[in-house]
Amino acid sequence: MKNPRDIIKRPVLTEKTSDLMAENKYVFEVDMKSNKTEIKAAIESIFGVKVKKVNLVKMPAKPKRYGRYSGYTSEWKKAIVTLTEDSKALELFEV
Repeated sequence: MKNPRDIIKRPVLTEKTSDLMAENKYVFEVDMKSNKTEIKAAIESIFGVKVKKVNLVKMPAKPKRYGRYSGYTSEWKKAIVTLTEDSKALELFEV
């Protein structure tokens, strides 16, 4: 099995994801090759919580320009992790 910290890259903090935190849902950028069971095991081992559900979204590459040069951003995968009701909130996201 992979190291859990290699699967979970970073949390995604936006206005939309902060609204999801009220519903006990947290959003992370994850490794492109990881699957739902690996992500669930990684979140449970890193934060010590129970995961109810994992949804994955593959974010496509976008065209970008810098002056006369054009290219694409990298594609990435994000995971929306739903925790169980009896699980505690993640202290990483608390302000």
